[in-house]
Amino acid sequence: MAIPTLFLVSLIVFGLQKLLPGDPLLTMAGEERDPAVIEFLREKYRLNDPFYMQYLYWVRDVLTGDFGNSLRTGVPVATLIAQKLPVTIQLAVMAMIFALLIGIPTGIMSAVKKGKAPDYAANAIALSGVSIPNFWLGIILIMIVSVRWRLLPASGYVPLTEDPIQSLRTMLMPSFVLATALGAYLMRHTRSAMLGVLSSDYIRTARAKGLMPRVVVLKHALRNALMPIVTLTTLLFGELLAGAVLTEQVFTIPGFGKLIVDAVFTRDYAVVQGVVLCTAVGFIIMNLLADILYILINPRLRHPQ
Repeated sequence: MAIPTLFLVSLIVFGLQKLLPGDPLLTMAGEERDPAVIEFLREKYRLNDPFYMQYLYWVRDVLTGDFGNSLRTGVPVATLIAQKLPVTIQLAVMAMIFALLIGIPTGIMSAVKKGKAPDYAANAIALSGVSIPNFWLGIILIMIVSVRWRLLPASGYVPLTEDPIQSLRTMLMPSFVLATALGAYLMRHTRSAMLGVLSSDYIRTARAKGLMPRVVVLKHALRNALMPIVTLTTLLFGELLAGAVLTEQVFTIPGFGKLIVDAVFTRDYAVVQGVVLCTAVGFIIMNLLADILYILINPRLRHPQ
């Protein structure tokens, strides 16, 4: 399904951009907007060709690794993606680690302690994590942690290859801000999955055999409850790769989110097409990874009846 999905995504992205108002060539032509210059640019970027020819030219170039040049800066789109993608990947990985450490243990505890104080407390925290906007939480953390306590940098980004320690320090707050909502979603799904498994016959049998509660929960119940959790985790990670726009804006992180927002506002078609296509590829890879993990987690999928 990957090939037809990518084809459909590329066709939609390329086609819908043609419906956007305005002409990016007017910006490229400068203040004078000489008609001769505009016509030259139209010929250069093949904008006078029919739609299907423009699309075929673009697909041909993309298949060879050429996403074109930015209409605004002239920099190759592949270069811009190579510069911004590692930043967003680092932010996404750190946020997902925080979310897993928060969501899965809390969800297990909530399911095991159903109807008790820890269950109510976990659900209240999860609801708060989903309800509080990321940008507000980010601003509050900057005021407290950075301005008042002076523990972490308020904004900016340091590449991991230049200074690993400082890079992690600059990413701690934004990754935690993103992880609050993700951890809440993971907690709710983990709780629901665990409740369904804990009421199964084989769990009651395991308990009747005298197995330790920890073994029953972590070895038997959790492993069978991981299927929906894996699906949610991969999809959430794909969304993070698309760019956490508001969080990147608050913490001044030069990632994918800021790149695509700037490209949309300046009608930089080549950049938007390249970024969205890379995002679609990321989602497809995450779904493929989920399918592989299903087989590793569930032995029944490796030996179908």
